[in-house]
Amino acid sequence: MTPPIVKKYLIAFEKYKWIGIASFGLVVAGSTVVAIQPEPQASYLVEGTLTYSGPPISFSKTAFDILQQGKELTEQVLLSDQVITEVADKVKVKPKTIASKVNIKLPSKNKSGNFESPFILVYYQDTDANRGRDVLGELMKVMVRLSSDINSGRLKAIITKINDLLPQAKRELQAAENKLEQYDRQERPALLAAESGSLLSGISASQNQQRAIQLTISGIDAQLRSLEDKLGLTVGQAYVSSALSADPIIGNLRSQIYQVESQIAVLRKDLRPEHPTMIQLQRQKEASEELLQQRAAEVLGGGGMAAPLRGNVMGIRTQSSLDPTRQALANQMVGLQTQRETLEQQFKQQIQQEAQLRRESALIPNKQLERSRLEQAVGLKKAIYDQMQAKLIDAKAAEAETVGSLSIAKPPVPMPVPTKPKSVPLTLAIGGFLGAVIGGGVIFLLGSLEGTFKTKEDIRDSLKQRDVLLLGELPLMPVDDLEPEDLPVLLSPDSPYLEFYEKFRSNLRRIGGNKIKVILITSVSSQEGKTVSAYNLGIASALAGKRTLIIETDLRSPSRASSLNVVPDSYVHIEPLHYYSNLSDCIRLVPDVENLYIIPSIGLVRQSAAVMESNEMRRLIQDARERYDLVILDTNPLSTSNDPLLIQPYSDGIVLVARPNYTQENMLAEAIDQLVEAELGLLGAIINGADIRVSIPEPIEPLLPPEPELELEVMQQKEDISTIAGKN
Repeated sequence: MTPPIVKKYLIAFEKYKWIGIASFGLVVAGSTVVAIQPEPQASYLVEGTLTYSGPPISFSKTAFDILQQGKELTEQVLLSDQVITEVADKVKVKPKTIASKVNIKLPSKNKSGNFESPFILVYYQDTDANRGRDVLGELMKVMVRLSSDINSGRLKAIITKINDLLPQAKRELQAAENKLEQYDRQERPALLAAESGSLLSGISASQNQQRAIQLTISGIDAQLRSLEDKLGLTVGQAYVSSALSADPIIGNLRSQIYQVESQIAVLRKDLRPEHPTMIQLQRQKEASEELLQQRAAEVLGGGGMAAPLRGNVMGIRTQSSLDPTRQALANQMVGLQTQRETLEQQFKQQIQQEAQLRRESALIPNKQLERSRLEQAVGLKKAIYDQMQAKLIDAKAAEAETVGSLSIAKPPVPMPVPTKPKSVPLTLAIGGFLGAVIGGGVIFLLGSLEGTFKTKEDIRDSLKQRDVLLLGELPLMPVDDLEPEDLPVLLSPDSPYLEFYEKFRSNLRRIGGNKIKVILITSVSSQEGKTVSAYNLGIASALAGKRTLIIETDLRSPSRASSLNVVPDSYVHIEPLHYYSNLSDCIRLVPDVENLYIIPSIGLVRQSAAVMESNEMRRLIQDARERYDLVILDTNPLSTSNDPLLIQPYSDGIVLVARPNYTQENMLAEAIDQLVEAELGLLGAIINGADIRVSIPEPIEPLLPPEPELELEVMQQKEDISTIAGKN
C-alpha cells in the first residue's frame, strides 16, 4: 500500500512537474557554470604571532590588574571596524577585503582560568605574498598599539572616576563626624552619668526623700487628728472660724448684738413687744445681724483680695465665737494643713523626678547603640575615603608602569596554500543531486500550498476530527468513451463500481432506517462529483428494488439528465413554476434502469432562490415523499449560493461530497461547522474519486443470441412503465 505522503507527492508531481524540472535545470545549469570556471589563482597564507607581555617589575597593584585585564581581549575587539579601517587606509586595501581574509586564534583556558599558551596566532590569506605580509604586519602593529591604548584608557578612567568620587566621600565623612559630634553634645552627659553611676544614685536619693516626706506627712496627720478631737472642728471649719473670730468688725457687731439682746431681756419683763422701745431695740438687733451677715460674706468671699473660704454665712455668730486659746489651736491646724499640702507637692515632684530618671536610665542602651552606630558610620566613611586616596596614589604611580598587554612574538611569514584541482564530474554530480532535491522540494511545497486534500486519508482524518460520519468511499470511474457533456453512470447492473454505491446506500439506510426518504446531496465547490454520486446512488437504490426519484434542483447549471438517456422538455424554462406544479408533468422514466425516475432541471434560472422557496417546489417534494421510497435532491455547491440551505427544510438530511485534489480544506471545515452549528441535519459525507483499486472482470460472451420474442417483451414492459409514470 502506498504511503499517504507518497500519494501526495505523486499528485503534486503531476500538476507541477514542469516547474520542478525547470528548478532542476536551473540548479544543474548553475553547477555547470561553476564546473567550467578556470582554476583560481595561487593563494598564500600569512601567519604571525602575538604574545601577552608586561613590565618586568611592577610596584603598583593597579598597573598589574590593568595588564591582566588587557589579556582578556576578544576577537571582536582586535578585529574591530576601527582597526580594519586604520589598516586599510595605510595599505590601500578595502576594509571588507581585509575583514573577510583575516583570522585570529586565541589561546584557550584551562580549568583554573589560566591561558594554556601565551601566544595569539593571526592569519591573513592573499594571492600576493608581499601584500599579505604588509597587511598582516600592519594589523599586528595596530593590535599592539590598541592594547596599549586600552590599558592607558582604563587607567585614566580609574583616575577620573576616583577624582569624581573623592569629594563626595569626603563630604559623607564630614557629615558622619558632624552627626557624631552633635549627638555627643546632646546625649553625652546622660551617657557619662550612666557610666559614673550618678543616675542610679539620683534614683535612690529620690526614693529616700519620698520615704522621708511620707513619714513627715504621717506625723502631721496625727497632729491634725488630735487638734480636730480637741476643737471638734475640721481643718476647713477651723480656718473659717479663725478668720471670722479674728475680724474686728465682726467682733464689734457681735458685741452690739449682745448688748441689744441684754437690754431686750431686761425690758421684756416690763414692756410688751409692741412697745416703741422694744421695737427700736429689735430693729437695732436686726440691723446689726444684717451687717454681721454682710461682713461675714465679705470675709468668706475674700473681698477680691484673697481666695474665698468655704463656710456657712447662716452660722456666723457660732463660727466667730472662738476664744484666743481655741483660735490659736485653729491657726495651728491651718498651719499644719498648709505644711501637709506642701509636703504632698514635694512628694509628687519626687515621683516625677524618679520616673524621669528611670526613663533616662532605660534609654541609655539605645543611646549607646546609636552612638556605636554613628562611630561605625564614621569609621566606614573614613575607611572608604582612605581607600580612595590610597587607590588614587597607586593609580598615579601606575602611569609610569602601564604598557600594552601584547607584543609581536613572530613577524608575518607567508606560506603557499596547496589547492586541490577542481573535479568537473563531481561538481556536476553534486549539482544534479541538489537540483533533484530542490526540484522535488519545490513540487512538494507548491502542492502543500494549494490547500486542497490530496488523498482520501486526508479527507477521512478531517471528517473524523469533526465527528462527521463517513458514509462511503467511491472510486474514480473511467470517462474515456463518454461525451464531454455526459457523466459516468452505472447503467449496467454488472458494473464492478456498483458495489461501492450499494454500500453507500446501505449505510444511509442503516443510520436512518425508513425515516430518511428525502436526501439532499451537495458539495463545497464544483467538480467534486455530487451529480455523479446522486445519479449512481439513485441507480443503486432502484436496482435494490426501491422506487427512487432524482430531482435536479441545481437551477444554476444545465441538466445532466442526458447521461441517463433522458431528454428534458425544451419548453420548461419558460414557466418554471408551472413545470414543478405537478409531479406527473415533470417526471421522466429512466429507460435503462427499472424503478428509477428523474425530474430534470429547467436549466439556467435567474431567480433560482424564488423557485426553491416556492410552494410548488414544496408540494412537489411532499408529493414525491409519499409516492417514492427514496428521493434524491441534487443541488448546486454551497460555495456558489445558498440554494441548498433554502431547500434543506424539505429534506431529511444532507450528504456532503468531497473529492481529493478538488476539495479545499478550509472550505470543507467551514461548511461542516456551519451545518453542525445550525443543526441542519448533516447525515455524513462521502469521498468521491477515491484512489481505490477496482477489479474489472472480463466480459463473458453469451452462448446464444437473445431471442426476438424476449426483446419484444422487454420493450413492451418499458412502454407499460412509461404509461404508468405518465398517469401518476
